[in-house]
Formats: sequence, C-alpha cells, structure tokens
Amino acid sequence: MGDKRSGSSAISVPPPDIELQKEFEEQQLATICGYTQHMQQLQPSSVGVEGGARLISRADWGARVPKSVDYFEGPAPYVIIHHSYMPAACFSTAECMKSMRDMQDFHQVERGWNDIGYSFGIGGDGMIYTGRGFNVIGAHAPKYNDKSVGIVLIGDWRTELPPKQMLDAAKNLIAFGVFKGYIDPAYKLLGHKQVRDTECPGGRLFQEISTWPHFNNSIRLNTTTEQPQKVEPQPQQQHQPKTLPANPKV
Repeated sequence: MGDKRSGSSAISVPPPDIELQKEFEEQQLATICGYTQHMQQLQPSSVGVEGGARLISRADWGARVPKSVDYFEGPAPYVIIHHSYMPAACFSTAECMKSMRDMQDFHQVERGWNDIGYSFGIGGDGMIYTGRGFNVIGAHAPKYNDKSVGIVLIGDWRTELPPKQMLDAAKNLIAFGVFKGYIDPAYKLLGHKQVRDTECPGGRLFQEISTWPHFNNSIRLNTTTEQPQKVEPQPQQQHQPKTLPANPKV
C-alpha cells in the first residue's frame, strides 16, 4: 500500500524552519478537527510514571483529516484494549507511522468510516500514536464507542506478549488520561473480546491485561447487552463438503 495521502489539506510554509512548519501543521489540524487536546506531550513526572512515552500527533504520522468528528461528554468509564493482528508488529517509528496510515486507509477508505477506528495506537517503538483521541466517538467496540478509550497495540498478540515498552506506554497513556480527566478514575479495563465475538486482543495480551489495575472480569460477551445474534439452526446435509479452517476472529 502506498504512502501517498489524499484528502488532506495542503500546507504552505517556508521549508527552512522545520519546527515552525510542524507547529503550523498541528495548529491547522487542531483548528479543523477540534483536536487541540490531542497535541499535548505526556509528562511522565506529572502522572508518576518513569520513562514515559511520547504522544505522537496525527500530523506527525501523516493522518488524513477525518470525514467528521463526533464527541461524547465526560470522562470515559471504559478503556478497551485491542491488537491490530494486521498490520504486524512494528519496531521503528517509521514503520509504526506507516502502520497507522495503513489502518486508517483500511478503516476510512475501504470500510468507509469517518477515520481510523481507535482512539490511540501503541507501537513497538514505545510511542503512543493519536487516533481519534480522547472524548471522540470511536469505531472499535459497538455499544462502547461513545463511552470508551480504544487502545490498539499494533501487532498479533495471540501467542506472544508485546514488549515491555508497549505495555508501559499503554499504562502511561491510561494514567495520563485519568490525570487529565479524560478517563474516569474508576474506569473499567476490558479486552475487546469481552464485548464482541472476536479473539482480539489476542490470548497472550488478554492474559497480561487481566493482571492490570481496573481489569473487570465480570463483563463478558454473553452476559452483556452486546450478544451475538442468534442464528436459526440449519438442517445438516448427509454429505458435508470439506472446508478449510476459518480465519481467526481478530
């Protein structure tokens, strides 16, 4: 998939001053999308987390402008963890920026959504990538999109554990969201498969987040309002053709 972006506004700034250009781009995006809050840098000392991770803006990774932006009020009562499955894990900032663009292409162009579905992405470089951002209705967990922060850890985490820098970045982001009032201090932490029929966020990552503070094991797919649709049983054929194994529900 190519890296050329379409649909984004042209920006005319004298090229010698790179920092000025970057600041101008971020201000323009904030003006268009109301994303001023998303351009902040995480301050690890302010949330008691050492090491910290940089919060990469949409302008940094080359996001398209959203088709529209819809907000929800108040701090989010849920944080939902995902894995991307595809794209695969990325370990350099350039690769992770491309992964964010690829996910936005898939969601916005192929699926026709307003934007990338997730609130934030976490790369194998330990950086946090702004998706839709805080308090913006997402497209990552039906019936929870208007009351949650959706965090995707880029990669397939069914059998392998994400590296420490990814896990730390996710925890840092949640702490930052609570500190800034975007996430309810009494938030419930969920894996995607608890609210939808899927393997996401992968068995190994799900096992990991089940040890984190605020993980809520009482919410399960078959005990919430978001249940799979019932399907009428079909009469069995006497001779069933052989089928290939189904793709994983990711």
